[in-house]
Amino acid sequence: MTTPPYPLRVGLFGIGLDTYWPQFPGLEDRLKGYVGEVAGHLSRPDVEVVNLGLIDTPQKALEAGHQMRRADVDLIFLYVTTYAVSSTVLPVVRRAKVPVIILNLQPGAAIQYATFNALGNRTRMTGEWLAYCSACPVPEIANVFTRARIAFHQVTGVLQGDPHVWEEVSGWLDAARVAHVMSHNRLGLMGRYYNGMLDIYADLTLQATSFGTHIEIVELDELAALRRDLPEAAIAERVAHFHHEFEVGPDCDPAELERAARTSLALDWLARNHDLGSLAYYAESTPGSENEDVITSIILGSSLLTARGVPVAGEYEVKNAQAMKIMDSFGAGGSFTEYYALDFADDVVLMGHDGPGHIGVAEGKPRVRPLDVFHGKVGRGLSVEMAVRLGAVTLLSVVERAGSLLLLCAQGESVEGPILEIGNTNSRYRFPLGARKFTEAWNAQGPAHHCAVGVGHLAGRIVKLGALLGLEVVRVC
Repeated sequence: MTTPPYPLRVGLFGIGLDTYWPQFPGLEDRLKGYVGEVAGHLSRPDVEVVNLGLIDTPQKALEAGHQMRRADVDLIFLYVTTYAVSSTVLPVVRRAKVPVIILNLQPGAAIQYATFNALGNRTRMTGEWLAYCSACPVPEIANVFTRARIAFHQVTGVLQGDPHVWEEVSGWLDAARVAHVMSHNRLGLMGRYYNGMLDIYADLTLQATSFGTHIEIVELDELAALRRDLPEAAIAERVAHFHHEFEVGPDCDPAELERAARTSLALDWLARNHDLGSLAYYAESTPGSENEDVITSIILGSSLLTARGVPVAGEYEVKNAQAMKIMDSFGAGGSFTEYYALDFADDVVLMGHDGPGHIGVAEGKPRVRPLDVFHGKVGRGLSVEMAVRLGAVTLLSVVERAGSLLLLCAQGESVEGPILEIGNTNSRYRFPLGARKFTEAWNAQGPAHHCAVGVGHLAGRIVKLGALLGLEVVRVC
């Protein structure tokens, strides 16, 4: 596996008070051991942990702040091992200027009172108590952070044998990884907006400043040029790949498959040439032109690219390309979707979209259907029909308001039942609020009519992502 040029790095340091060490023999080594345990829990193949150990003086804190900045950490875990003065904390996080997670973790669920009181030596007893004293300085630290306008988040619990703690830590790591991906992503924009969809129009500068995303404008003409002189062998190989990834019906014209294969190969080259991590597109061009031929044969290639971690959003839906990238970076997929209809009889919401789908989260093998017309768009050709995998799902919308962005999410279930077999992505979703109340609650937040759907329940992680990015998050259910 190639090492990414900018890996996710998280900083870790524990805090203590140097005055204690000569007073309570063994306490310092014990707490250093606990810091090592936390470092082990943070370790992942895709995360570099910068462990600065136990910081116990303001001088060490100042040096640690410089080390954190030199290490280019994305997130800091501050492990409160015992009481420590806040001057051993502020210099580290103030210089690092990244989000901070306070780990308020004591070594056991409770002090063993009888054993503790039987120690018979008040110095030993105090040393044992101090090993459990992680909660003591957290208000002091929170006070200083608040006065310094430093955002912080907390995980409170037990170092050993507390699954809640490590699920929370894992959630913060996942959110940090997604924030890191978004800040290094290159989003390609090709074509133009769909006429009249006022909700789709986006402030590109706001997207760049909120997520760190680079916006790369690419030309449809370049995609057309890339598909002109492709080797016949490569086209045949891509057609064979279509048959492997999709259920291709006998009513699909071989010429249409070759046309889609040519565009699919060119789309791959376009993404590589511009190092794209996502793409939003829309075009109509003029009847009979080369560009029209390209844009009406893009669906299968866009679906393949989406499944390979480069989400492709139609209708030039920039905000939804961002939502799809977030969901895909969480490992949940992220398929383009919108309301189709409400089924009040079964209390479900029918949702889907024409064009590309995230075939990596399909229920069964996606189908390729020939369409005589792309409804509301130019041309005809091949489209993808699929349902999202049955089970837990999360919807995400990046909502643009006046000068700010909002992350809107909802958890539900993809359920069995009849769908509309019209050559589009299409699923039935059931929400805890019920179809009627879900629809009203979702709409009340003013989202665009598109959103991204992914598998699994991710609202908790999306809330954490919003906290790291400084974005408001609304969870409908």
